[in-house]
Amino acid sequence: MNIIEKFFESGRKHFVEGGRFAKLYPLYESIESVFFAPARATRTAPNVRDNLDVKRFMMLVIVALLPHYAFGIYNVGYQSHLASGLSTGFFPAIFTGLKVVLLLVVVTYTVGFFWELLFAVVRKHEISEGLFVSCALFPLTLPPTIPLWQAALGISFGIVIGKEIFGGTGRNFLNPALTGRAFLYFAYPAQLSGDAVWTHLCGGRTAAVDAFTGATPLSVATVTERLADIQGVLTDAGYSAAKLMLGDYPGSIGGTSTLLALVGAAFLLILGIASYRIIFGCILGLLATAFFLNLVATDNSMPYLSLNPFYHLMMGGAMFGFAYMATDPVSAAHMPVAKWIFGFSIGVLTVLIRVFNPAYPEGVGLAIIFMNLFAPLLDQIELKFRLKKRVPNV
Repeated sequence: MNIIEKFFESGRKHFVEGGRFAKLYPLYESIESVFFAPARATRTAPNVRDNLDVKRFMMLVIVALLPHYAFGIYNVGYQSHLASGLSTGFFPAIFTGLKVVLLLVVVTYTVGFFWELLFAVVRKHEISEGLFVSCALFPLTLPPTIPLWQAALGISFGIVIGKEIFGGTGRNFLNPALTGRAFLYFAYPAQLSGDAVWTHLCGGRTAAVDAFTGATPLSVATVTERLADIQGVLTDAGYSAAKLMLGDYPGSIGGTSTLLALVGAAFLLILGIASYRIIFGCILGLLATAFFLNLVATDNSMPYLSLNPFYHLMMGGAMFGFAYMATDPVSAAHMPVAKWIFGFSIGVLTVLIRVFNPAYPEGVGLAIIFMNLFAPLLDQIELKFRLKKRVPNV
């Protein structure tokens, strides 16, 4: 480490004020802080009251995301080979998945880092540590077939419009990764929806083999006909509870595995990084709403109303969104009670959007963005109630 420290010390004079590359100091600082914690405290939110600086706080979130990337690489390759009629062996699947996911990650970080560096240079501040998490989350929410230029456009929108236009990390009220994902969905719905987009075809194939449908559990649930047993339909389609929990089916690159999301959530909770109020609030809101719909469902109701509440939690990226995006330290609520309401509302909206808006079958991303808009209001309301309870000075 002494060699690395001497290397940075020798180059510092060129990047500080008055040096030849002073304008590139944000780039120098961002690389240096990967190896050494800065001595300065953060001046803007989020403020971590711990011996960790914000970069290391954010890096632990990326550590929690690494299993999702590992599983996503394998699952993308496995589903690709299955649909293309090729060998589904471990190493062939890994190789194909790497080609797809690695390119997407490189494009996302390159474009995201460009915008972050540009705004840091113009505004003369350090590169935001939130960039690393936003660029790590964004590819995991995308289908593996998305064109790279759309991924670049999406992260550009998320970073510039979702964050920098409001002043950067600590001042944005929307989750940048979800903002970019939502923009792509509404701007290019053909590349972000439908059964075909969730499976990357290889080996020169333009259509999947006959035995492969590519339907996701959410799309199967959405099109289930009336009077049908929705859980039976899901089981017949190959989506047992165990498969839904593991997540080895077509879907977004990293959001299908509920098991990994639960492990990641536990990791973040143990380290005190994520808020248990938000995560448990999301889960309770989802289960309570789904259970209520079960109670009001009749024989003539749409089958989705009768779906087991725990299936809602296991399908799609619900738990992934609850663990990593709803708990964003900037765009989420901050007051204790507000966090419970914020999380519970996300869970409620996730189910309602899924059940009553078939055009948007996932629901969790839109629910989080919607509640991001109300997070400051929830904090303000709780703060006013707390101030009213104080004994006035005499």
